[in-house]
Amino acid sequence: MEILTPFGPLTEDKGHDMLRFIEKMARISHRSEDLQTEDSWKRFVQNVVLDHGDWSVVEHASVTAIVRLSRGITHELVRHRLFSYTQESTRFVNYTKHKTATAEILKPADLKPENEQLWDDTVAACRHAYDILIRNGEKPQTARGILPIDTAATISMTGNLRAWRWFFLARTTKESHTDMRAFTIPMLTEFKRCIPILFDDIEPNARQIDNAKKAH
Repeated sequence: MEILTPFGPLTEDKGHDMLRFIEKMARISHRSEDLQTEDSWKRFVQNVVLDHGDWSVVEHASVTAIVRLSRGITHELVRHRLFSYTQESTRFVNYTKHKTATAEILKPADLKPENEQLWDDTVAACRHAYDILIRNGEKPQTARGILPIDTAATISMTGNLRAWRWFFLARTTKESHTDMRAFTIPMLTEFKRCIPILFDDIEPNARQIDNAKKAH
């Protein structure tokens, strides 16, 4: 997992800069730009965004995450339509020839031990069949059909901070897929550390019905 801003990795300093930028943009509506100070974003974000509910202003700042997940999980990610995505393509990547990419297949975290051998054998058969199809002249876009949904894919997703808030409210709950929570909860921790206030009320493994009631 890699978390980026347009100006480099997400850090506390860059998180604070984003909140200052949000304040600057928001102040345009009342032409109160001259009242902004180095740390006025703390009071401004609390009062205007959280207390008053003006969430639209946080759409002025964005964050990108690059993660490697099973395609089953990436199918869930792209349901969040307000994000922009770029995903590793099985149409164009030939996993029998590519120097850096392989047909990596990720074992589900909650797979029962008694089923691991069956899973391993099936995955091995899929990989073998893929290699044979490629050697027999099939294009990757045809051979990919034999690969399981647990095949790994690197995906980047970019969204504004309002979209990220809803993403964490929806995807860190106890009802979320185990493999989804494996990266959304650590990512939420980083957002809380680097971007204060906006995500502080989101707790991992909360009930989905409770999170749905929170402002976003």
